[in-house]
Amino acid sequence: MTAFALDPAFPPTSASVGDLPLCHVRLQTDARYPWLVLIPRVADARELEDLMTPDQGRLMTEIVRTGRAVKALGQALGLPVDKLNVGALGNVTPQLHVHVVGRSFGDPAWPGPVWGHSPAEPYEADVLAYAVETARKSLGL
Repeated sequence: MTAFALDPAFPPTSASVGDLPLCHVRLQTDARYPWLVLIPRVADARELEDLMTPDQGRLMTEIVRTGRAVKALGQALGLPVDKLNVGALGNVTPQLHVHVVGRSFGDPAWPGPVWGHSPAEPYEADVLAYAVETARKSLGL
């Protein structure tokens, strides 16, 4: 059996926040959106059905918990969240992962999807550290 390994595509575009019971949590490093990514720590998982039934329920619980954290992150960063977008696409990075993105009316990609809209805008180092810490606290990590 293979052990869980994070796909190498994640670190260049995100920062580690910590671990929930099932998922590794990362902050997507696009300063325009409060955006967390959940990656179930299950070896070789590519699709939701690759998770055992209890883990499928656990993932939904963690998505809801992360949605609350994204709203708190948005408030802390001055990016109020009007709508949460939740998506498990995997077209570019096939490892199972779920995006939880805080959207606001009039954000750069509104009303379309954030994926492929335009290049990410990086966080300044101090704001990135603050965002990661805010996400950790919001998730109780």
